[in-house]
Amino acid sequence: MAHHADATTPFYALMAEFDSADALLSAATAVGKAGFTKTDAYSPFPIHGLAEAIGFHEKKVAPIVLAGGVLGMLGGYGLEYWTQVIAYPMNIGGRPIHSWPAFIVPTFETTILFAAGTAVLGMLALNGLPEPYHPVFNVPQFARASKDRFFIVIEARDPKFDLDATWSFLTSLKPRSVSEVDQ
Repeated sequence: MAHHADATTPFYALMAEFDSADALLSAATAVGKAGFTKTDAYSPFPIHGLAEAIGFHEKKVAPIVLAGGVLGMLGGYGLEYWTQVIAYPMNIGGRPIHSWPAFIVPTFETTILFAAGTAVLGMLALNGLPEPYHPVFNVPQFARASKDRFFIVIEARDPKFDLDATWSFLTSLKPRSVSEVDQ
């Protein structure tokens, strides 16, 4: 019977520590092939293929950026149209009041501005940042995650999680250490 995390579970996950990026990538691939879905990996630098190895395929930021860009485009063009055609129309040099080629540059700039702003805000929101506390901070070895150590975490709420079996599985990956992560 699998051990599932709930209000009475005293720990958040099991964490394995590795010495190299290659060892972490191999372990992440093995964890994914074993069927674990509630996992995360921590590394001091990006590792090509790690996100795919732990099953992270979500691309939710792109639609948010697209929506921000479209809103910026509509807002920029609308502002130009309103100021030049409705609120303060001025016929200078015989040009038409609605001179759309003149509106292209400000429209482009507001499109980029809004897209970049929503990219930053969307990334922060989807990553749950700022996050001043996370259970992995309870493991003393995790302080080296930003220096020279590599970690993989299997959460206790994973449907396949069983304390003894998961501990044995992580140990079979030949990590430097395996630790319980307290809530």
